[in-house]
Amino acid sequence: MQRKLAAIMAADIVDYSRLMAEDESSTYVELRTVFDHLIDPTVARHGGTTFKTMGDGFLAMFPSVNEAVDAALAIQQGFDDGPFKLRIGINLGDVIEDNGDVYGDGVNVAARLEAMAEPGQIFVSGAVVMAAERNRGDLFARLGRRRAKNIPELLEVYRVRRAGSPRSIWQQVPHVLRCSAARWSYGVAAIALILIGTQISPLPLAAMVSGIPTALSLDQTRRDPRPSIAVMPFATMSGSGNQPYFADGLTEDVTTALARNPELQVIARDSTYAVRGQETDVRKLAAKLGVDYVVEGSARREGDQLRVSAQLIDVGTGAHLWSHSFDKKVADVFAVQSELTTEIVAQLAPYIGRSEAAAAALRPTDNLQAYDLVLQARNRYRHGATDHNAILDARVLYQRALEMDPAYAAARAGLALTYIGEVAQRPGGQAAAPELDLGLSEARQAVRLDPNLGFGYQVISFGLALQADYSGGLQAAQRAVELNPNDPDSMMALAKAQVRFGEYSDAVANAERARRLHPMAPEYYAYVHGQALYADGRREEAATVISECLVRAPRDANCLLIQAALQGGSGELEKAQATMASLVEAHPAFSLEAERAYRRFGDKPLMEEFLQDLARAKAPETA
Repeated sequence: MQRKLAAIMAADIVDYSRLMAEDESSTYVELRTVFDHLIDPTVARHGGTTFKTMGDGFLAMFPSVNEAVDAALAIQQGFDDGPFKLRIGINLGDVIEDNGDVYGDGVNVAARLEAMAEPGQIFVSGAVVMAAERNRGDLFARLGRRRAKNIPELLEVYRVRRAGSPRSIWQQVPHVLRCSAARWSYGVAAIALILIGTQISPLPLAAMVSGIPTALSLDQTRRDPRPSIAVMPFATMSGSGNQPYFADGLTEDVTTALARNPELQVIARDSTYAVRGQETDVRKLAAKLGVDYVVEGSARREGDQLRVSAQLIDVGTGAHLWSHSFDKKVADVFAVQSELTTEIVAQLAPYIGRSEAAAAALRPTDNLQAYDLVLQARNRYRHGATDHNAILDARVLYQRALEMDPAYAAARAGLALTYIGEVAQRPGGQAAAPELDLGLSEARQAVRLDPNLGFGYQVISFGLALQADYSGGLQAAQRAVELNPNDPDSMMALAKAQVRFGEYSDAVANAERARRLHPMAPEYYAYVHGQALYADGRREEAATVISECLVRAPRDANCLLIQAALQGGSGELEKAQATMASLVEAHPAFSLEAERAYRRFGDKPLMEEFLQDLARAKAPETA
C-alpha cells in the first residue's frame, strides 16, 4: 500500500444505461471501439497509465496536471463529432494505491465534480488550477463554491474552457460506428494523476489533523500569473557576539524589499518562520507555502565583519538559479540587501523597471546601531501580540533608535504601533486616550519622513479606526497596500477597514488574499476572514473558517466572539451560550459595553445586528 498525491479525473457517459437497454450489443461494441481508438491511445500519449476500467469508465494515472488536462481536452475533442456526450471532473488529492487500485478522497471529489458537469464539459477543482502552469490561467473559468454529496467542505469549482474542436480523433473511429446508434453516450469514470513536485496547499482535513494553519476556506486558485517566492529564515552561523535577531532581521528586510516589487508574489516572513525546521526537503517546504521559488541563505556577523550567502532555487526543477556570497563590513549591510534583492528580481522578473531596483537600494538609516535596535524591537513585539511587557520593551528599543537617528522612519512607525497597540488592548474608551493621539502623531511623522513607508500607513489606519474615523482609516489602509502589494498585514488591515466602512465583499476578497500570502498566518487572520464573511452575509462559510480557527486555538477570543454571534444569529442558543461562556473565561474583560465602544463593524446597521446576536448568546452587559 502506497499513499501519494494524485489528481483525479472522473468522467461519465450521459444516458449510458438507457442506451444499453435500447441496443446492448451495438452499444457495447461501440464503447470498446472508443476505448481502443480514442481513450487508451490518448492516455498513453500523455504519459498516463490506465489501471482500472468499469464498463463505461476507467481510472488512469498521469505524471502531471498539465498532461491530465491536455488528455481530457483531447478526449472531449474526440467526442465532438460523434453522437455521444461525455462529462469529466478532475481533482487533486491524497490517494492510496494498493494492489493496482486507487482509493481516497481524491477520487471521491473527482466523481462529485464529474456529476456537476454538463455533457461535453470538464470541471476541475481549485487545486488543479493551482498546480497548472501559470501561463494557462485563461484556460479556467471560475464557477464558485459548490456543495457536493458526502463532502464536508464546499468545493471550489472551475470549468475548462474549450476551443471549437472539429472532427479530430473521433475521425479515427470507423465510419460505420459513427453513423449507427445515433443517440448513445459513453464515459470515463476517473483518471488519477500522480504529481511529482506539485505545489498545492494541504487539504482542509489534513490541516486540521496536523495543526498546520492553512487558508482552508479560501479561493486557492493560481489566477495570479506572477512568480511566487518565499525567503526562508537565514541561518545564523557561529561567531563571537553573533545574535540570531540579526539574521532574522536580514531575512525580514530582504522579504520586504522583494515585496515592494509588484511583479512578484512574496510570502509573508511569519509564514516562512512557521515552517522553519519542519522539513529538510526544499520542495516539501515550498509545497507547504505554495511557492515556485525559494531563497535560502546564512549570515555570519563577527565584529564589524559580515558574511552573507544566499541561493535562489527553482522548486519545480530543483535547479539553483543563482547563488552568491557577500563579504562586507557591517556598515554595508544595506548594500548587501540591495544586491540580494536586485539579483533575485533579475532572475525572476528581468523586465523589472529601474525604479524598482532603485527603491530596493534605499538606506532606511545611516546609523547601524539604530538599525540593530529596530531589529531587536521587531523581534520583541509584532502587531497583534497581547504581551503588555513586550510592548513596553519594544517601545524602549524604538526610542533608543530614534535618539541615534531621529529621521529613522521605520523606527518612528514602530514606536507609534506600541502606543496604538497598547490602547487597543484596553476595554473601551480608546478614542480619548492620549496615547492614541501620540501614536498617530508619530505614525504621521514616519510617513512624512518616508512617503513610501507602507507600514506607516498601516499603523495610521489602525489608529484612525480606534478614533472612529473609518473613512480615514480606509484611505490609509489602501495607501499601505498600494505601496506594498505583497504585505499580508497591510492587506488584512485593509480588510478590517473595509468591514468597518461597509465594503463587505471587498473585505472578504482582501482577507482571502492576505491568507494566501501568509499561509501560516496567526489566528487573527482567520478571525478577520470570518468576520468579513459574517458581515457579507456568508454565514455558512464564516462558520467554517471560524471552526477551523478554533480547532487550532480553542481559546482564541476573537474567533469565539464571531462563533457566538453566528450561533446566536442562527438560533442555536444553547451552543451560542456555551461559546459565550468559553469567551468570557478566556477574556474576562469582554462585555457588550466594551463591544459598543470598540465598534467592530463601525457605524453600520450591522453593528446593532451583531450586538443582538451576542445578546442572544447571553453576553454580559458589563465586565
